[in-house]
Amino acid sequence: MKLPNKSDIESAASTVYQYMSSTPLYDWPLLRKRCGVNVFVKHENHTPTGAFKIRGGLTYMSWLRSRYPTSEGVIAATTGNHGQSVALAALKNGLSAVIIVPENNSNIKNKSMISFGAELITYGHDFQAAYEYALNTAEERNLSIVPSFSEYLISGVSTYGLEIFQAQPDLDSLYVPIGLGSGICGCIAAREAFGLKTKIIGVVAENAACYALSFNQKKPVSTNSANTIADGLACRIPDSDAVRIINKYVDRVVQVNENEIKGAMGYYFTDTHNIAEGAGAAPLAALIKERNRYQNKNVGVVLTGGNLDLKLYCEVLKNNY
Repeated sequence: MKLPNKSDIESAASTVYQYMSSTPLYDWPLLRKRCGVNVFVKHENHTPTGAFKIRGGLTYMSWLRSRYPTSEGVIAATTGNHGQSVALAALKNGLSAVIIVPENNSNIKNKSMISFGAELITYGHDFQAAYEYALNTAEERNLSIVPSFSEYLISGVSTYGLEIFQAQPDLDSLYVPIGLGSGICGCIAAREAFGLKTKIIGVVAENAACYALSFNQKKPVSTNSANTIADGLACRIPDSDAVRIINKYVDRVVQVNENEIKGAMGYYFTDTHNIAEGAGAAPLAALIKERNRYQNKNVGVVLTGGNLDLKLYCEVLKNNY
């Protein structure tokens, strides 16, 4: 798999911007004070689905429509944000969408996917089980599977990296969470397209550390579980193409624990009045953990999404503030 080049990313942007505007990149004074560095937040929580993945969904459906014009429906497995992206992008392109979610999935994300017209099916104890079921269901129902990682998704999500580097080309480092890998690979592609030296730093949860282990051991390494509050990071089997790209281009991969993630969720509320889901808060948690590395430097963090259940969010705020 090759990374999209600048022309690919600009072409993807022309598709994405038919349905949404670019998202803000803000320097929040209270957050700057807390981190002790010039920190710029990329607000992917401000997209039509409340998360960055809609960009990939839109470009993927555009490609699917052009390649398979008679296709009538798609199917995907998700813990939420990928499914919302697939559901809305399918709706915009006149396709039906079936979404497979694991048991005990976020209720608010489930409702959102249904609101975008998706047929929702619950199966399995985690994402991997849901994904394997989606593969079987795709064949049984003659649906096109929408993977969570592909070059067409990367082209789409790389447009937020394009926006970051257009607005702030002098970033020393950029912290990006790793779920299955499309977001961080998109940021890598955008950096390479601009020929910049910004360090890309991956962030994972300690309880879902397969990409950190894969980075350290220089090969794909799976884990037996991925039990974290940050459901967008709950991956236990890494994608081999993503591992290859991440291991080649990323400076390092930082692990953050559950309390650090919860703390960052609260800081986003107190310092910026934004709601961040666990995966969206993880980059800030990693920056706070490593803030002594930086002095008088510009650092970026990606707030990849703000979709989480109210009950969970209230518990996080109550127990941490």
